[in-house]
Amino acid sequence: MQNIRRKPTAMGLVVVFLAVLGCLSEAHAAPVECQRTYTLALHDHGLLYSAETGTGIDKDVADELIRRSGCKVVVSLMPRARIWQLVESGALDFSLSGIANAERDKFASFAWYFSNRYYLLVRNDANVRQLAAFEQNDNLKLGVIRSFRYSASANRFVDKLQESNRVSQAGGLAPLYQALMQGQIQGMIIEPFDFPALDEKKIRDMTSILEFNDPPVPHGLIMSRKSLSATQQEQWRSVINGMRSDGSLQRIFETYFKPEMVRNLLNF
Repeated sequence: MQNIRRKPTAMGLVVVFLAVLGCLSEAHAAPVECQRTYTLALHDHGLLYSAETGTGIDKDVADELIRRSGCKVVVSLMPRARIWQLVESGALDFSLSGIANAERDKFASFAWYFSNRYYLLVRNDANVRQLAAFEQNDNLKLGVIRSFRYSASANRFVDKLQESNRVSQAGGLAPLYQALMQGQIQGMIIEPFDFPALDEKKIRDMTSILEFNDPPVPHGLIMSRKSLSATQQEQWRSVINGMRSDGSLQRIFETYFKPEMVRNLLNF
């Protein structure tokens, strides 16, 4: 019997095209080695993650990372200081929204997914209109989250006040807000993720915001150099880069911020 060759229909061509496109997409996606169960810790910090609601940007990013990798990842909540300790020891594989410095670069690598500036939130009754005025008044105290680092100018600001015993440390934002409202501290360092809380806690009416004149600081997925090989780190970095390139990160951030702020955070 003679074989009859049919011409491909338009629909058939579309199906073939989509199949080829899918293969190409898979070929360009770096596979993640799921050799074991991984660990990832979130920290309670404004819109990044709220322990009270169980929601936040970092929670959404973690969910998408897990979905794309296909790996089993145990997610927990820890103070930021504890996270850095465990990442350094290799007892924790990942965390999110971390920033680098010379010390951290020794034990952690990063996959950047947003950047932001830092601000000084100061009580109005401190009569401070410039950063230098806060620094020069020995009666003013600053509150910071333990183990947090910021932009270059903000770090110098914190370190100088620390030398004069004018810095109060806390495990999270909530005790700092309380200390600020009670006048135990006169200023604290915040990020855009903290802005909604200023209204919720009725802090905005009694404070002003001063900006540190630094460029935005990249934040990213924190990866332990001790528990993850260089190859594995690159695989997870590829997952983050894929989320950036296909708009997934933009969609996550737009759940929490207006489009203009999202552009400022993601375009770096």
